[in-house]
Amino acid sequence: MTMLGTYVPGASPIHRLPAGFKLVALVAAIVAISIVVTTPTGAAVALGSVLGVFALAGIGPVRAWPLMRGAMFMVAVIVALQWVLVDWRKAAVIGGILLASIGLAAVITLTTRTTDLLDTVVRALRPLERFGVRTDLIAMALALTIRSIPLIAEVFTQVDQARRARGLRWGPRVLFVPAVLAALETADGFADTLAARGLD
Repeated sequence: MTMLGTYVPGASPIHRLPAGFKLVALVAAIVAISIVVTTPTGAAVALGSVLGVFALAGIGPVRAWPLMRGAMFMVAVIVALQWVLVDWRKAAVIGGILLASIGLAAVITLTTRTTDLLDTVVRALRPLERFGVRTDLIAMALALTIRSIPLIAEVFTQVDQARRARGLRWGPRVLFVPAVLAALETADGFADTLAARGLD
């Protein structure tokens, strides 16, 4: 189940906003969250606000949870490491910032067609074409990034499910080594596909 690049048709106020405005608002919101949120209480407020954005977009928990599941797993691993290495307060702040940022990005991509997002980026970069910049390649790289994020999240989920099925204890080596190998294999598949289409 993918998190990003999955458009949900609708007529909510967020659906009706222009793609360019959404992208600028997303960047501004993530920067603001990263600067302002410094306590667990602030993290809770940020997450509550993101839930409000989901509600405004008409995306309920039944629809949102399957889409966020892979990202939740990765955030949980990061939070656990922060809890062990620093303390629970720092872990809560980092976890809240990550989840709020990922949630906002999910809302934008769920309420905006991927083609509209890519067209907006290409139009914004078009002035660079006079300097020889290949904006079409940048758009393709962005499309691959959008597609890769849910794939990597799904890889971590599958690796953890395999670990549980085999009765193995959780550990960085058990989780990350197979996940990294699977991610590299996925990257090789992307590279082969691009090379077959003449994009070396």
